[in-house]
Amino acid sequence: MAKAACKITGAEELDGELTLTQGQEDAPTIIDGQIRGLAPGLHGFHVHCFGDFLQDADGAGCGPIFNPFSKAHGAPDDDERMVGSLGNIEAGEDGVANVHIEDRLVKLIGPHSVIGRSITVKAGQDDLGKGGHELSQMTGNSGGRLGGGVIGISH
Repeated sequence: MAKAACKITGAEELDGELTLTQGQEDAPTIIDGQIRGLAPGLHGFHVHCFGDFLQDADGAGCGPIFNPFSKAHGAPDDDERMVGSLGNIEAGEDGVANVHIEDRLVKLIGPHSVIGRSITVKAGQDDLGKGGHELSQMTGNSGGRLGGGVIGISH
């Protein structure tokens, strides 16, 4: 069993906590938690390559969406998708998004582990690569990064 944690921080009152767990390398990783301080609605949710929030608070140093298999951006259930393409989370009228994701490509165990990488929350809705333009295929066209956090080993 592998466990990780991610403390989400960012603009304004954005904050949250996520836990990631994976039973074994071929099992899905479960991401659970809560993010507060969001505008109501859908927000893109991605794993990025680097755990670097030192350059800019919005995570510009985090690099692109984690994509070790050179795929196009897509929905979490698509065969053609980047590992870090986790779709959208939805914040209610209170600005709170309750997160529960079970993902088959995100790994804590093995050569493509996301430990040390980052999770970012985007300003807008991710179009899941279906927007018909180059930006859609690379990032989901979900707007700027509101914030995020580094995925670290937990116990």
